[in-house]
Amino acid sequence: MAGRLAILACGGALPVRISDERPDALIYTLRGIPSAIPQGAEEHQLEKIGTLFGAMKDAGVTRLVFAGHLTRPAINPAECDAEMLRLAPRVMQALPRGDDALLREVIAIFEEQGFEVVGAHELLPDLAIEDGVAVGVPPDKQDEADMLRGFEVLRHLSPLDIGQGCVVAGGQCLGIETVQGTDAMLRFVAETPETLRRGRKGIYAKAAKLGQDLRVDMPAIGPETVAGVAEAGLAGIVVGAGSVMVLDREGTFDAVEKAGLFLLSRPF
Repeated sequence: MAGRLAILACGGALPVRISDERPDALIYTLRGIPSAIPQGAEEHQLEKIGTLFGAMKDAGVTRLVFAGHLTRPAINPAECDAEMLRLAPRVMQALPRGDDALLREVIAIFEEQGFEVVGAHELLPDLAIEDGVAVGVPPDKQDEADMLRGFEVLRHLSPLDIGQGCVVAGGQCLGIETVQGTDAMLRFVAETPETLRRGRKGIYAKAAKLGQDLRVDMPAIGPETVAGVAEAGLAGIVVGAGSVMVLDREGTFDAVEKAGLFLLSRPF
């Protein structure tokens, strides 16, 4: 069984997509972290992380992919095993520094156990949106300016480790993606008075943070994102080429066309 791949399955469609493509992989879930995997997964408790390490090693796992939305579960110190108690100070120090810092620490912990952490886009290269994608209606000059502005905002936010998306209309930033996520930001933008949009629909920009480790929390879009952008009254979407995944390429592109929007990929 040497050399097996393990999927640490969290929320969203990504774990299902990887498990469908890699039926040979072992699937693990963590109690308290929602997962879309319907069955066949082995559940573990985060407080007993030593047991998870042992189970993976006994199963011959050498490679691991973190897949899906990893929420931060509450940890009961009274239930922690010796391994978690040893690691807890490192995790607690990383928590206030943002998601990227925390996930880098998590990767380091698993690597120290001898597991190679790989990215979903490394297993399924067609997930990442390549440079030059252009779907839907062409953007106008103001849309182009808003896209540049959106990427500028995201580049300045990167060192703060806050989020991976923003909305810009007429040069004005209408929303920044934070811990509440894309859907919440787009709902907020949808409620923004037209007077604040400077007569423009606006765009949604999404890209990985500068220097982000893309093996975990690589930004993603899908048909639901397109629906939220349309509901918010925006003109389209621009994503960082090579650093954003599309979970349902055909469905997403079709949704863009039907909504009369645009989807473009540009170097970030």
